[in-house]
Amino acid sequence: MSTSRDRAIVVSALKHAAPYIRLFKGKVFVLKVGGEVFADAEHTRAFIEQVGLLHQVGIRVVLIHGGGPQSTELASALGISTTFVDGRRVTDDASLDVATMVLNGQINTRILAVCRDLQVPAVGISGVDAGLIQAHRRPPVERGDDEPVDYGFVGDIDGVNADILKKQLDNGLMPVVSPLSCDETGTLLNINADTVAAAIAAELDAEKLILATGAAGVLEDVNDPRSLISYIDRADLERLKSEGKLADGMLPKAAAIDNALANGVKRVHVISYKLPDSLLLEVFTNEGNGTLVVNDIAALSAAEQGDSA
Repeated sequence: MSTSRDRAIVVSALKHAAPYIRLFKGKVFVLKVGGEVFADAEHTRAFIEQVGLLHQVGIRVVLIHGGGPQSTELASALGISTTFVDGRRVTDDASLDVATMVLNGQINTRILAVCRDLQVPAVGISGVDAGLIQAHRRPPVERGDDEPVDYGFVGDIDGVNADILKKQLDNGLMPVVSPLSCDETGTLLNINADTVAAAIAAELDAEKLILATGAAGVLEDVNDPRSLISYIDRADLERLKSEGKLADGMLPKAAAIDNALANGVKRVHVISYKLPDSLLLEVFTNEGNGTLVVNDIAALSAAEQGDSA
């Protein structure tokens, strides 16, 4: 039996969330979720429950998922080596087959199954479907005095057909997007999910781009989780990069964040899926729990900067 204190907590929470629900109802949130979130059923369900709540209060959610850990695990089981350069996966023929199986098959389908159980009307789609993502194969990349890096079947984005996603959103559906794409000849291309999410967010004029990962957010010191940066702008993000404080998977995230902000997305959030209810806390409280990235910190409200005075 609930107590009067329990009821008071529920009522207080609803009153606190109401202004945010009014503010964001009908707005588009692009949510990129790393493959590590879907490594086990418990984390998958806990996170999709939060996504479902956003959908149910009228926020138009587009979810883009990764699949890096699962791709690495399957490649290892098949005896296929995995190579990363600057946090980006090199994709040869065998690795491309693995990415296709994991992204379009395993992860996308599992997310849709959980959405069905939670009565979230989700529909699976990839960058290949109906020409959602137009891309070309990345040419070898020069790296100073080192040999050029050939990323294989990795794509760079030329454009996004946002109307495909808008039609789904207008019909009350939640698109669940695999980043696997192709070029105009039908050659499959593996594109970093953060990069895809940033491009989609820009084309949809999204209110927010939210990146959910294993890290607490952007850290001043990658070895100290207590060095979480609550809010930061593009200039400081570039400073962290130039000082070598962004490593591995955070490098493509930083590039995606910069691209999203440069192309009209006003707010980018980096949160940890490991913190209970992290998505809801980031969206429905001023304090949040991860890192908010903007073009210019001076444009933030006092509340967003944590100033309660």
